[in-house]
Amino acid sequence: MKFDPLKYEYPSKRNVIYGKRGMVCTSQNLAAEAGLDILKKGGNAIDAAIATAICLTVVEPMCNTIGSDSFALVWVKDEMHGLNASGPAPMLASADKIKNMGYDEMPFYGMTPLTVPGTVSSWITLSERFGKLPFEDLFEPAIRYAEEGFPVSPVTAHVWKECFDNFSKVFKDEEYRGWFEMFAPSGRAPRPGELWKSKDMAETLRIIAKTKGKAFYQGELADKISDFCEKHGGFLRKEDLAGYKAEWVEPIKVNYKGYDIWELPPNGHGIVALMTLNILNKFEFNTRDCADTYHKQLEAMKLAYSDGKRYIADPRFMKVSVQQLLSEEYADERRKLIGYEALTPEPGKPDRGGTVYLCTADEEGNMVSFIQSCYWNFGSGIVIPGTGICMQNRGANFSLDEKSENCIAPGKKSYHTIIPSFMTKDGRAIGPFGVMGTYMQPQGHVQVVMNTVDFNLNPQEALDAPRWQWVEDKEIWVERGFPYAATEELVRRGHQVKVAADSLDFGRGQVIWRLENGIYVGATEPRGDGCVAAW
Repeated sequence: MKFDPLKYEYPSKRNVIYGKRGMVCTSQNLAAEAGLDILKKGGNAIDAAIATAICLTVVEPMCNTIGSDSFALVWVKDEMHGLNASGPAPMLASADKIKNMGYDEMPFYGMTPLTVPGTVSSWITLSERFGKLPFEDLFEPAIRYAEEGFPVSPVTAHVWKECFDNFSKVFKDEEYRGWFEMFAPSGRAPRPGELWKSKDMAETLRIIAKTKGKAFYQGELADKISDFCEKHGGFLRKEDLAGYKAEWVEPIKVNYKGYDIWELPPNGHGIVALMTLNILNKFEFNTRDCADTYHKQLEAMKLAYSDGKRYIADPRFMKVSVQQLLSEEYADERRKLIGYEALTPEPGKPDRGGTVYLCTADEEGNMVSFIQSCYWNFGSGIVIPGTGICMQNRGANFSLDEKSENCIAPGKKSYHTIIPSFMTKDGRAIGPFGVMGTYMQPQGHVQVVMNTVDFNLNPQEALDAPRWQWVEDKEIWVERGFPYAATEELVRRGHQVKVAADSLDFGRGQVIWRLENGIYVGATEPRGDGCVAAW
């Protein structure tokens, strides 16, 4: 049977969840339920997405924080809108200054990789343009969980402990003391089922709600962020925060075998998924679990990623355009490089001219694909005293090579790894989807799309299926459930295959499709603590 998500009834052993009036899918059940409550109170999909995102900063604090960045694709009245809420480098930052501090490359932790957090602005901007409920109402579940506490879920506890064990060894300076006071008040990470809370975070969320974010970018919270950064030798200042606002951008897409796949343009790397699908578009795939299918997927991904790592940057600094990278002519050129054996990828030469994901839907047909991240787990490790704000370390993605389009500079945005996605057909929404996990994200998007379109899997099957991940050169990782025969053949073709021990290395995702009759069908990852909340 040829895939048609608008009509398909999903006869399968893999359960999916159906809903009529609305749906929220994300990686933590309390956050999903918070979003669903907003729908039941009369909010729309945009309100639900904001409330879920705010709640996630509390219940999954290792993956996203108040000091994060965000991106969103928003489907309203049969039109797609894109929001880029990634913040720039501070105006005091420069490659020369950082090199003079003794660094050969950008550090991951501490004050140096801090950039302006964009996520609070994303909540404000989405609410102002598309929301129905008062902005303050969207904060109520998160404030309650922060103030009263919530039971930590298993995957969250696992990652939290890994971070605590690592940070205990490396975080020795005074600037990191706030992290241990907030996230390890008992001298250890919380265990599964234990309550964790933060009065400081609750109060900060209350202030953001009452001031509609003004306190975060121009008021008392901005002062505290700026003062702490200056005290400990950081570059970020109140002026950087005051000048920031999330940007509406034009989404980009490619047509893959009749289905439009949408991403946001650079500085994010959603274009890597689109370039990969462009390369794969003219291949026929009849069997999913065979070496030839995996080989072509991997080779296409390697080619696209090598281009992405070379050319993606703040769009004001890119020397190659999105149109050039997504042209059919360039895809044809790259496709010709795929042969029987694994290749070591190199960027082509087109003509020059830790993260949370959620998706929501409402009974009016509005849908949101939203992603929010502090980049590395717990970001920079910097917690602003008395606020509960853990700052992201997105600046770690910058280069210190002045010849690179992605070299750090004042007011410049870095190459960004978080990407929401969306599928439509003939101008009609099929729905939002995403897979979180830094450099796994475009790879997860491609696999979910192909599992759906080429291999006729329902949303839960599309997420459950064993994944591969290209790492570098000819090295690939596969999950434990990956077909053994295919693994052996990939080795014969020159791939260096490692069976990874931890499924969290392969991302965590969610999907919502809307059927022709208006019913929603949703799915969430078995690799995390995910939940589909339906109404």
